[in-house]
Amino acid sequence: MIGYLRGSLLHTSPERLLIDVHGVGYEVHVPLSTYYEIEKITGDVAVGLFIYTHVREDAIELFGFHTEHEKLLFEMLISVSGIGPKLGRVILSGIAPDDLIAALATGDEARLTTISGIGKKTSQRMVLELKDRAQKLAADLPTQMRVASEDDLVLALANLGYKPAEAERAATQVRQELPGGAFPELLRASLKKLSRV
Repeated sequence: MIGYLRGSLLHTSPERLLIDVHGVGYEVHVPLSTYYEIEKITGDVAVGLFIYTHVREDAIELFGFHTEHEKLLFEMLISVSGIGPKLGRVILSGIAPDDLIAALATGDEARLTTISGIGKKTSQRMVLELKDRAQKLAADLPTQMRVASEDDLVLALANLGYKPAEAERAATQVRQELPGGAFPELLRASLKKLSRV
């Protein structure tokens, strides 16, 4: 079972990487969050990924993650009935890891259904099966996460499908109501405001 790979990049795309490890090329499926981190790397620098090895009768697939935290969330997601590795990768591409934990811990099914490929039944199953584990993970998160700028909030809300004008209005309001608030807190407050519109 492969748990970690370190090597040089031969090819990158938003869905998969090809990594050369001592002359052997490994194709690794990645979520967008990991792809964005890899894209920041410049020069001939070795890349390291935490790997989940998925074995099927007809194939062995590798899924790679920039952090162990992401890999843990991925393994949690695919433990839910009806969620396989490919959908797990899509989920992690559609929501930041800490926002996913917050949505699961608070039972925010509406937030989960904004992710591509996740319908009402799947979001209900995710909350039912993962809420307790997510609450434990949420308790371990740093109490002071990075403070979000208004641009961060607007971008996150726009990525969730809200119109730019609505997103800007909600972001401005919650920044005034919760000055110095951490990003997940501000995002949750913005989503609540937008859900009432």
